[in-house]
Amino acid sequence: MNLRETISWIKAKIQSDLFPHLKENFTDPITEKQKKLIMILEMVEIEKHVKSPEYQWMGRKLKDRYAIARAFVAKAVYNYGTTGALIEELKSMSNLGRICGFESKSCVVTRESYLAGGKLLRIVKKKSSFPSESTFSRAFKEFAESELGDQVHKALVGENLSDQIIGHISRDATAIVGNEKPAKRDKRAEGKEEIKADPPKRGRPKKGENRADKKEDKRLNRQVNQTPAEALKDIPTVCNVGSKTNAQGYKETWIGYKFHVDTNDCGLPITTVLTSASLHDSQVAIPMMKMTTDRVTYLYDLMDSAYDAKPIHEVSKALGHVPIIDRNPRRGDALPMSPAEALRYNERTAAERFNSRLKGEFGGETVMVRGHKKVKLHLMFGVIALFADHLLRLIT
Repeated sequence: MNLRETISWIKAKIQSDLFPHLKENFTDPITEKQKKLIMILEMVEIEKHVKSPEYQWMGRKLKDRYAIARAFVAKAVYNYGTTGALIEELKSMSNLGRICGFESKSCVVTRESYLAGGKLLRIVKKKSSFPSESTFSRAFKEFAESELGDQVHKALVGENLSDQIIGHISRDATAIVGNEKPAKRDKRAEGKEEIKADPPKRGRPKKGENRADKKEDKRLNRQVNQTPAEALKDIPTVCNVGSKTNAQGYKETWIGYKFHVDTNDCGLPITTVLTSASLHDSQVAIPMMKMTTDRVTYLYDLMDSAYDAKPIHEVSKALGHVPIIDRNPRRGDALPMSPAEALRYNERTAAERFNSRLKGEFGGETVMVRGHKKVKLHLMFGVIALFADHLLRLIT
């Protein structure tokens, strides 16, 4: 059974079995947006990847973590700006709360008795059974530490695309505006300043003295022989100031991060990396190529002129791909592509469409959390929701 048949079967199963059951149990009619959310949640199955905390002798039950995880996916689908807005909608829309897994929003009444001054006193306490915003925040922090979004996304790619032959991968990066103060800029960490060796000592070396060249290799040269994990450890991930030249030739700046995405020829995200905003796009191309190669089988690497570097060309070929990279004008006269290469290179617009949908429809422009791990998780909830939604679009 191919991918289209699998998705069609899942969609038909949900429509024939799940929707009639929900209509019987829900008091309000199910809207088209809620049907879309149900489809996405059933495809993502995020609750399978939620880990139980090591110690839970008190507090809310684990099933609330499943519901909260599903609620954060709903937040991306509905493009709510804040967690507070999400909670208000979960409370006011009974269908939405039940779709995410929250049973009720009623209050739990408890009675406590104790002796004071020889008298028996009784206190009645009321506690909402619906998780508070602080509970959502604690759960979000746990999800960020366990890299829940990356795990779910990797599972989606493996289940749906690992046995497919993909024509090309479009590699691109987009600006993510943060909600925190920028860190001080380190040009050496960004790969924009070469680390210079100490000036050589004058005269002949002493007996036994080794005056080897201390000049450090550039990051791209080191990444050729590094694993993706080793290469990404050397990548800056703090919030700082980034700049780029837009299509009209004007320079734009922002404070935050840069989201690098490998998109396949159908517009599905395969690999994602979040870095500092000031990092040059080329600095994560090699580890991303290796990560994407481990996940799917593809033929071409499509990249713009920012990735025009010899190590990137060489690694792409070594991995069995054909690099189609726009010539950087700073390297001399631009060499024209062949008609076939130019035609395939124009397919890079799939990456731009993905970035546009992530920002406009799935929360990419409403980053309120702070810190690299939390910002990455916020974006990954949008990525996995967009992945499932785009799969459903491909079969219609």
